[in-house]
Amino acid sequence: MTIALTNARDIQSRMSHLDALEAESVFIMREVAAEFQSPVLLFSGGKDSIVMLRIAEKAFRPARFPFPLMHVDTGHNFPEVIDFRDRRVAELGERLVVASVQESIDKGRVREEPGNPSRNRLQTTTLLDAIQEHGFDAVFGGARRDEEKARAKERVFSLRDEFGQWDPKSQRPELWSLYNGRIRRGQHMRVFPISNWTEMDVWQYIEREALEVPSIYYAHEREVFRRDSMWLAPSDFLPRGEEERLERMVVRYRTVGDMTCTGAVSSTAANVVEIIAEVAAARITERGATRADDAFSETSMEDRKREGYF
Repeated sequence: MTIALTNARDIQSRMSHLDALEAESVFIMREVAAEFQSPVLLFSGGKDSIVMLRIAEKAFRPARFPFPLMHVDTGHNFPEVIDFRDRRVAELGERLVVASVQESIDKGRVREEPGNPSRNRLQTTTLLDAIQEHGFDAVFGGARRDEEKARAKERVFSLRDEFGQWDPKSQRPELWSLYNGRIRRGQHMRVFPISNWTEMDVWQYIEREALEVPSIYYAHEREVFRRDSMWLAPSDFLPRGEEERLERMVVRYRTVGDMTCTGAVSSTAANVVEIIAEVAAARITERGATRADDAFSETSMEDRKREGYF
């Protein structure tokens, strides 16, 4: 027994920080595959979901993933990200389920708010409908605790009730990496394999694994305009006011999402090494710096999560 414990400690001491994070994430994915009947992995084409795909490859290849991929599509996406999403799914040969917010609008399930072009909050109904339609009982998400204080409160295995809602007071303990995946009919589990990662960890892992990411993560010249202290890209979904003047700047995106509320940052970081250096010097999280729905929403992230938002 003593020899076995000593060997385990020796192995752990030789593991790098990224090795330890990767091993934890692989373990979580395999636990879900073993415990649940019908999981699904959310894949948007963003950097966190790209890391999640690599973790799934490490956990299950050369076999197929024991779950499909799903994207909750607002219809207001950056074209570069959607192109990347489709190409990456084709390369992997996995099945992609697209849950469309526009279809939810067309069916009268949700309504757009007058004067608010963002569809981020509308995603909740679309997501919950897709979970029910396909019978998913566990949903992998790429949220991390360092992104936002409500996400920092959430467990790795996060129970959702029969209405898809989250109650932070009823979270289950997760001692010694033991996860309670029991659910009743109608409930489902949200699972966050990279919850303990940071933005820096994600980019260092992307560098180590030589992962491709959408081009908008790197510095490029783009037309943008200033609104609420953020640089937003013009699009058919986001009308500009008369005083909002277009400027051509060298920018990049720290996070990707709905075009109407995702801001760019002025940057010359044109490769992963330069991005890592930039992230090391940053003092604001990527969501705090570039997501208008977080900075100016009338409802907090925690309130939205209680309703079923990811």
